[in-house]
Amino acid sequence: MSDYQVAVQAMENMAQSALEKLDLFHRKTYAEAFNGFYEAHIPAFDAIEHLFAQVREPDEMLLNMAAAYVEGAKRILEKISKRSQADAKQMQLNMGLAVFTYPAVLHYKGSSSRPLADAIAKEWKKAFPKSNVSIAEFDTIESGFHRKFCYITTAVCRSTGGGDNCYELSLLRRYRDGYLSSLEGGADLIRRYYDVAPSIVKHIDEREDAGRVYEGIYQDWISPCIRMIEEGRNEECCQTYEQMVETLRDQFFFREQ
Repeated sequence: MSDYQVAVQAMENMAQSALEKLDLFHRKTYAEAFNGFYEAHIPAFDAIEHLFAQVREPDEMLLNMAAAYVEGAKRILEKISKRSQADAKQMQLNMGLAVFTYPAVLHYKGSSSRPLADAIAKEWKKAFPKSNVSIAEFDTIESGFHRKFCYITTAVCRSTGGGDNCYELSLLRRYRDGYLSSLEGGADLIRRYYDVAPSIVKHIDEREDAGRVYEGIYQDWISPCIRMIEEGRNEECCQTYEQMVETLRDQFFFREQ
């Protein structure tokens, strides 16, 4: 096959490949899953890079590749008749694009890499106007799994304009380093938390109403926890935070449909 055929065929199947990796988007498995995804698509990225250097209209070629990717996603959605199931699958496609496709395209680091990611973003928005999928590199996403506790609170504060050293985050960090870390099993609790928290945040970020969701999390969970710490009700805060994570996991953590 020609470079063009290799690239188009791979791009048409890439959305499905990303979907198949989504259940591995966890702290312990993401890096290996990403590497497998990236290596499987190196021939396609090679072909696109060759074309980018040779064709007279490289931008048009990249838009064709992006359109092939979008077409593959559309074919997946066309097989689903129920609206709610199609909406859920759309969210999964958004997430697959964000945590596997975009990072893999950028990880190739060719002259065509960033322009290809931008072309996919343009075609994706055209096909799915309500989507809001950010382009990010693998290192940026993977590093999120290694932030200490407070991951969801960080996202909440970010959505409301609070900085990394806002009052809520500073208080929760002191709570983590003092009370929580001293508990028997406290370290395991923290590890379990950030096994799932980055995926919860990523899934919320893909929603059109993410701001509303984060506002609700603040009112229902974060604000009560802050009051509990201020009042010395440390054990109650721990229980409430655990309940928050369990609730958000059930609502927003990725589940295979």
